[in-house]
Amino acid sequence: MTDFILSIEGTEFGHKLAMILALVSAVAHAVFGALQKGRYDPWLTRGAIDIFYCLMALPIALFVFPMPDAHLWLLLAGAWVIHVAYKWFMAKAYERAAYTVVYPVVRGIGPLVTVIFAGFVFDEVFSPIQWLGVALLSGAIFALAGWNLRKATVDRQILWGALGFAGVTGILVAVYTTYDAFGMRAATDPFTFLFWFFVIDGWVFPIIAYLRWQKMEVTPPLKPLLQRGFIGASIAFVSFGSVMLATRLDKVGEAAVLRETSTVFAALIGWLFLKETVGPVRATLMAIIAAGAVIVEFGG
Repeated sequence: MTDFILSIEGTEFGHKLAMILALVSAVAHAVFGALQKGRYDPWLTRGAIDIFYCLMALPIALFVFPMPDAHLWLLLAGAWVIHVAYKWFMAKAYERAAYTVVYPVVRGIGPLVTVIFAGFVFDEVFSPIQWLGVALLSGAIFALAGWNLRKATVDRQILWGALGFAGVTGILVAVYTTYDAFGMRAATDPFTFLFWFFVIDGWVFPIIAYLRWQKMEVTPPLKPLLQRGFIGASIAFVSFGSVMLATRLDKVGEAAVLRETSTVFAALIGWLFLKETVGPVRATLMAIIAAGAVIVEFGG
């Protein structure tokens, strides 16, 4: 697999595969986000997810791919710091407001800032048409958040705090996307960085979740929580792994933009499987998000 990935870097086939991987990541991330904001405390859900993907990745990292060298360990340590911060701010936002409000804010900021960061770090250049696509996608995602915000029943002071946490989380999404892409490209074997990332990223939140669980007056049953964690961990491998490989194969900015069509897939999942009402406004905004992603992909 490693030889295959390295052989198609910079090729037309690599570009097409990166596009597919980013879209696969978008679908998986829509499901992943809904899992974290569900019936359980978001800190507990995140801890259950992380412990499973840490344990699932550990034997593969140890016995299948080469050990990281000193330089790669430093990069992995940096990734750990950034992702812990991202997950902390994400959980704080989910504590305060509805998933339908928080998630679009995070995903709207992420691609816009990632494109800017990728320009500085990787010298990526977007055409004016592609910038139009970015503006359409991010603008429509923010409009979707605003539309959902109108229906929110949470106290306004709490809601503004949630939006603040969501804004910081969106910036951290751009930071980790750019940083992880740098790590994937710095590694001789990208899968070494990928699997060791899952190992080192997965041990902090289980501890936080356990301490939080112990302090609860009414503790939730562990079996369904762990089941959700296992499902979430499996999805995380697809979601995060796919987009990280996409950033190795092609432009980081394009992969980030395509991934944010996850807001469209989240709405579609809600409509098809949860019988949620989409309505003309949300349907229009979803169409604009999709159009923005298409313009970015084919406007270069």
